[in-house]
Amino acid sequence: MENIYGFTHYSFFTEMSELASRHQSFDLSLGLPDFDIDERLKYYLKESADLDNHNYEPLAGNPVLIENIIKFNSKRKNDLQLKKEEISIVPCATFALYTSLKSVLNQGDEVIVIQPSYYTYGPSIVLNGGTPVYYDLDNDFVINWEKFQQYISQKTKAIIVNSPQNPTGKILSQDDWNQLYELIKDKEIYLISEEIYDTYCYDGTEHYSSFIHPNLRKRTFCIFSFGKMFHSTGWKVSYLLASEELTHRFRCHQQYISYSANAPAQYALAKYLEIFDPSANQGTMQRKRDIFNELVKETPLYVEQKAEGSVFQIVNFRNVSKTMTDVEFSKWLTVEKKVACLPLSAFYNSRHDSDYIRFSFAKRDEVIIQALEHLKKNL
Repeated sequence: MENIYGFTHYSFFTEMSELASRHQSFDLSLGLPDFDIDERLKYYLKESADLDNHNYEPLAGNPVLIENIIKFNSKRKNDLQLKKEEISIVPCATFALYTSLKSVLNQGDEVIVIQPSYYTYGPSIVLNGGTPVYYDLDNDFVINWEKFQQYISQKTKAIIVNSPQNPTGKILSQDDWNQLYELIKDKEIYLISEEIYDTYCYDGTEHYSSFIHPNLRKRTFCIFSFGKMFHSTGWKVSYLLASEELTHRFRCHQQYISYSANAPAQYALAKYLEIFDPSANQGTMQRKRDIFNELVKETPLYVEQKAEGSVFQIVNFRNVSKTMTDVEFSKWLTVEKKVACLPLSAFYNSRHDSDYIRFSFAKRDEVIIQALEHLKKNL
């Protein structure tokens, strides 16, 4: 189904989950955790309600939350040294991306999107008067910067990057950011860097933010998500890092769209950041990834590359079917084999098939185990 802007309608993503529910299948299709949030985070939200945090926060966000974001980022191995003037609390990562584009785009400007990518990128560009230009990753899902350079034109105004990446699980390194900067340093091109899975980097890899790069920092809108960090997507609170100049541009639009984000949640998140241990979260999710990857070896499905980060694993299904499209295979697996996934082609603007499907391992261990045991017996 397409909407009036010519993009695949968002309902395709929810369709697979609804299909799983209707057929009582194990749902590994969406990245929505099926486990509870930390009890301490619940406690702080209740405390927030009792303290009457029910009115608008400032446009920038709760001052204590901003201060604790500064402290949290300074403790990373690849530390981020921030000023409060560079931080904005926003309702969600999608809002941050949309409003960042609105802050820099003029009618007809081009924005490069690296595919596969999340489905909101293209529509957000078009709604802001821009034109998406799609760079497709090869099957190793690594950016070839020499090839990427060919997509940069006189009309290019921005580039959207996602690391750790949904759906591939790839992580951009310091060298990647250096190479990207070399391609755009003499041009007026901005970077929208979605880093919402920053606390989920595996096998000893540490997140390296685009905002660390001293020159990219001046032209970057860097997006993070408390919903992803704390499995609380319904709270709708994220944060944006940008230079003071770009922050000013961003807030000129923000004040007329959302103004501020969820006030009670901001208080709770500020308190929770003081005790949050990102290594525990990372360890839990890496264990889930490893459980999934060990068990999938016992099925005809196969993993070419383990996810380096994020909460998703790309799997090749061609040992099972040489003829079905990835959309047909995903629906067949969901309905007939009772395990829901997403086709990789859903993450492309115009591709209708691939050799891959995407599973989410942001699920309870028993759900992952039961789903893979079921596939082992029935594929």
